[in-house]
Parts: sequence; structure tokens; C-alpha cells
Amino acid sequence: MEKVLEMNRAFYERYSELDNSEEFWNLMVAPLKQSIRINTLKAPLKYIKERLEERYELEPIPWVKEGFFINTREFGDMIEYSLGLVFPQEASSMIPPVVLDPQPEELVLDMAAAPGAKTTQIAQYMENEGCIIANDMKKWRVNVLIANLNRFGVLNTRVTVKDGAYFGRFENTFDKILLDAPCSSVGMVRKSFKFLSSWSMKKVITYSNIQKKLIMAAYKALKPRGVLVYSTCTIDPLENEGVVDYLLHKTDAKIEKIDLPLHPTPPVLEFDGKEYSEEVRKCLRLHPQDNNTEAFFVAKIRKP
Repeated sequence: MEKVLEMNRAFYERYSELDNSEEFWNLMVAPLKQSIRINTLKAPLKYIKERLEERYELEPIPWVKEGFFINTREFGDMIEYSLGLVFPQEASSMIPPVVLDPQPEELVLDMAAAPGAKTTQIAQYMENEGCIIANDMKKWRVNVLIANLNRFGVLNTRVTVKDGAYFGRFENTFDKILLDAPCSSVGMVRKSFKFLSSWSMKKVITYSNIQKKLIMAAYKALKPRGVLVYSTCTIDPLENEGVVDYLLHKTDAKIEKIDLPLHPTPPVLEFDGKEYSEEVRKCLRLHPQDNNTEAFFVAKIRKP
């Protein structure tokens, strides 16, 4: 708590109104447990797991069968990493593709895809069949995305460089859409204190406006009965419940409950003078102390 106050008092004042428990502040600045996802596009899960267990301690991540906590942060010398057999990926960031549940025959849009952890996870679940449109608006990030798709053996993906809002013109087109939205990255403070020192309310408001534009475009591009998963790595209600509430008021969207073996924090229905729809109770809100991960937010949205 002292470190947060010292580095960014406004950050502390805002989020202590949301969660002022000692556990929350201790875990907000504690180092993350390293985790990996095994890439079954290249080899069977059992084979890669057994190979890794010869050198490392693995602890299963309960909400994703291919995910494991691992007792190393050194991947440069790991042959399995070089071969694209494992992807270092934060444990909570594996949740959105699991909730999306993409199927081999589907057309899927990953609206903000770079650097590609979730895209490769989606391709894995689709068994390299169907088609993924992996989009990012920044060319330098797309280069990283393409490199990861190539290294991890992804064959069913086409990469685009567009503002995500562009896809709103493709009305009722995609079976599934993942919008892992750009955000203020409060959850990533555990990874780097730069996200704490650079945080500002102005950034939160800016991102919230971008997120609303993107979620409306994504919903428009979704087929009837299709699923849109909206996720962020922040805890700010303005970027989470507020964005979902905005979609609910503007469209006929329905929120579905997420059932995974996790310990969540109840979603926020009122914060900073704003009230949100009761439907946001069905969303998944994770604070750092809940499962010892990054903070995260996930909403599963269906178009009737």
C-alpha cells in the first residue's frame, strides 16, 4: 500500500473505494506466478507435459487444461519455447478463449489480437480449422503477432491491420468474436510498475470511450445467436461493467453467466456515482487476491 501511495496517490484513492483489503493491496504489487500454455497444435498435451516435468515443477491451472504454473522465468534456453510447444501466458488471460469456446467450423474475429497469445489459443481449440481473422491496428504489433502465429503452427488465420471499429460494417458475419480490449492495464501492475506510475483518470476515460466504440462494432459484426467475449486486464468499473452496461442499453444483447473453477469478486453495480444494470452480475470480475493472478474482467455476451 505504501509503495502505491508513494508512486501514484490518485490510483490508491480511486481503487481503495473499490477494494481496500490488505490482501488486495499486497497482491496488487506482488510478483506474478509464471505460467505457460501448452500448444497442442504441434504435439499431444501429455507428451509435452511429461517432457517439461523432467526439468520443471508444473502446477495445473484449474480453468484451462493446457495451462500450468511453472517454476521458471527463463524461456530463452527452453527448447520447447523455441519450437513453439509452449506459450508463456498469464493465467487469467487464458480465460477469454475458454469462455469463447470456438469450434473448428466457425468464423472467428479476434478484434485486438496482438501479440497473439489468445489467437494461438483460439486456433488450438479450433484444431487449425475454420477461419480466424486476427486484427490489430498497429503495424509493429502485427509483426509480433505474425511471428507468434508462425512459430506456434497456426494455419487457419488471416491477419488484418485495422481500427477494430472497421469491422462494424460486416453486420451479422462472425460466429464468435473476442474483444480483448485495450485498457488502462491496472491488472498488469504486478508485471511492471510502469502501469502504476503512468496510470491516470484521463487514460481510464479515454479507454472507456474506445471500448464502447469497439464493443458496439463487435456486436454489430456478430451473427444472431453468436457469442462475443469482452475482456480487459483492469479493475476499473468504467472500463468493465460500464462498457457492458452501455452495450445493454444500446442493443438487445444478453449476458450469460460464466461457470469456471475460479474465485471471483462480485461485479460492481454502483461506483463513483454511476449505477449499472443488474445483468452485469453475470460477468466475471477477478481481483489479484482472488486466484493469485492479474486482475481481470470477462463478459460473455450473446446476440439473440
